[in-house]
Amino acid sequence: MPTDTITIFDTTLRDGEQSPGCSMKTAEKLEVANALVDLGVDVIEAGFPIASPGDFEAVQMVSRQFGDRATICGLARCRREDVDRAWSALKDAERRRLHVFLATSSIHMEHKLKMDEQQIINTAVEMVKRAVDYCEDVEFSPEDAARTELDFLCEVVEKAIEAGATTINIPDTVGYATPSQFGSVFRHLKENVSNIDQAVLSAHCHNDLGLAVANSLAAVGEGARQVECTINGLGERAGNAALEEIVMALATRGDYFQCDTRVNTDKLFPTSRLVSSITGMKVQRNKAIVGQNAFAHEAGIHQDGWLKEPSTYEIMRPEDVGVPGTDLVLGKHSGRHAFGDRVKLLGYSIDDDVFQAVFKDFTALADKKKDVYDSDIAALIDNRIADTPDHWQLVSLHTSAGTGTIPTATIELQHDEQTIRRDAATGDGPVDAVFRTLERITEIDARLEDYEVRSVSRGKDAQGEVLVEIVVMGRHYHGKGVSTDIIEASALSYLKALNKVVADTQVNEIDA
Repeated sequence: MPTDTITIFDTTLRDGEQSPGCSMKTAEKLEVANALVDLGVDVIEAGFPIASPGDFEAVQMVSRQFGDRATICGLARCRREDVDRAWSALKDAERRRLHVFLATSSIHMEHKLKMDEQQIINTAVEMVKRAVDYCEDVEFSPEDAARTELDFLCEVVEKAIEAGATTINIPDTVGYATPSQFGSVFRHLKENVSNIDQAVLSAHCHNDLGLAVANSLAAVGEGARQVECTINGLGERAGNAALEEIVMALATRGDYFQCDTRVNTDKLFPTSRLVSSITGMKVQRNKAIVGQNAFAHEAGIHQDGWLKEPSTYEIMRPEDVGVPGTDLVLGKHSGRHAFGDRVKLLGYSIDDDVFQAVFKDFTALADKKKDVYDSDIAALIDNRIADTPDHWQLVSLHTSAGTGTIPTATIELQHDEQTIRRDAATGDGPVDAVFRTLERITEIDARLEDYEVRSVSRGKDAQGEVLVEIVVMGRHYHGKGVSTDIIEASALSYLKALNKVVADTQVNEIDA
């Protein structure tokens, strides 16, 4: 039976948001923070307050709204202005943590910091003490610890603990370590740092070699009692250790690790979908725990064994992580009550306005589809809860295309519930014609960066989900659309991205 509880430190809002194209607005960060609190994570690293006014505002608002339900953390370099700024953003939280970091590997000291070992130690001690003056809960990270000479790492860690650090995080900043090597770093620290028992050891692993989860679990095996991770493994370059994989590895193999977490595992899938929807970063089908194929069985031998006893080919149940099944559950004659019960069963908690909008979408879908699956309902909810104010709304859409004809799209849009505007354009195909028409009507010149289509559920009448990424004035915007008509889904996704451009432009005008 598990004997220790691992602290789950989620850095989706900080390290995860640093992924190219994954930046979130403050409202979106608050939405994700709310989901993380419901998920049951212990620490939420809400951002890097000195990085920008927007980051400062996001950390401040997360602190004020959720600081009584989780520990809210702000990141700071070992600089006075960083520490001061982070504290200003965090101070309204009932539970707060200052996280200061300084690189300790020879390659970082020589080429990035231009500092020697003694300067590193002095700076780390000074800034940890400054953080402690503000806050009792202080975390120190020797950046690139996995490539740091072990004796020097021990010295830095010991001095940081003496200065008041209560958590020591060991980052594999560039994903260079292997499990046995990374585990040995923790073992060495425990054996050679005299005051190591006065701090919690933490692991922060990147996935450049695909080993982030394995390295994190190796650290747990050697005494780490905090793991830093992100939803869907978002993060710099190849990402971070995936929270859902860490949590379910500990839950499923409690017999081996003798550890558990406080995470509500049935919220993992809805949280994954929310983050994917907001960031535009699609979860690959074969992703562990939350991927579309994670609980799918196609091989005949597997299907036969699973039908006889699910545990033959499933080491966890789909419902344990909140993955909806694919059984028919609702149809066009289902009422609000039945639909509401199903929404709750799928792990979602939405307000009345969103519920009414989703139910309207559901009834429209039920008229188009014979079979409505849980995954269809999840897609409809995701499409609404990650909503941006729709300054432009689709009224009607007509396309024509075929061999020997010029693809054409004719579209009507409504602007802020008032003006109706219509236009038409041609393109290389019907989707291209739709996108060109939308740009003409909204008067936004966008470059399409990415376009993805996938099936939400199964069958010939399955909903299609379209994800687009556009670039306007050097900024990236994502949109998602869902419909049984893939052309309509494409239009909705592109229009969603254009609406984000409009909203962003209005905010910038107000700020100016």
